[in-house]
Amino acid sequence: MQRHTYATDEHQNHQESESTARQLLERAAGAEADERRRLIDEVVLLYLGLAESIARRYAGRGVERDDLLQVARLGLVAAAHRFDPSLGKDFVSFAVPTISGEVKRYFRDHGWAVRPPRRVQELAAQVSVATAEVAQTSGTTPTQAELAEHLGVEADEIREASASHDCFTAASLDYRGFNDEETSLVETLGDDEDGYDRTETMVLLAPVCRELKPRDRHILYLRFFKGRTQQEIGTELGVTQMQVSRLLTRILGQLRERVGNRPPAPGRPG
Repeated sequence: MQRHTYATDEHQNHQESESTARQLLERAAGAEADERRRLIDEVVLLYLGLAESIARRYAGRGVERDDLLQVARLGLVAAAHRFDPSLGKDFVSFAVPTISGEVKRYFRDHGWAVRPPRRVQELAAQVSVATAEVAQTSGTTPTQAELAEHLGVEADEIREASASHDCFTAASLDYRGFNDEETSLVETLGDDEDGYDRTETMVLLAPVCRELKPRDRHILYLRFFKGRTQQEIGTELGVTQMQVSRLLTRILGQLRERVGNRPPAPGRPG
């Protein structure tokens, strides 16, 4: 009984607000600019709660709550300015899609950390609105199949649009899961392993290096394994730094030539 009374009161409040809004907008239609602005402002104040309700549907998806509220209010202002009372429709049925449209556009432009295709973005916004509509009608949260039927799309498209909500925010690399796990997200990510390239290079160069003269092999060892400078190598060998530079150029040229002329190893492309 109490629930029925509450629903009746809500309906009466809606009817009263709608009647007041229509009267204000009818007066605004034939008023001077300043008076029209004042009357429209009264309508906006009357329905601020509607704008806040629509903004709350999109909360927690990577856009600041105050920004959402501001956009929803701007949508309400736009609806009040565009509404034509002579068409006979009620203001709420016109204002809701207008406000929702402004919020959706804001999300398309600002709300995605990873931007999915536009069709997915648009369907994701439709799914959010449809979920609330179907839930209000049936009293339960709709399934993906019910949403697909309601929107006239395939269930796979609903799943894709629902999954796109994860694109609104990016997880921190320090994220440790819902149970504060020991391993952070960054520790589970793969990385490029350059050890394989080094191993393949050593396997390729080892045979041709063994074909070099002992002195040339020693110069390579000092430069690339011991990390000696050309000046330090020259001091050890009793030659100038310029001579070491020329020796290295010659040795590396021989290696490139011999590697290029060697037949490919079995299993390796030529």
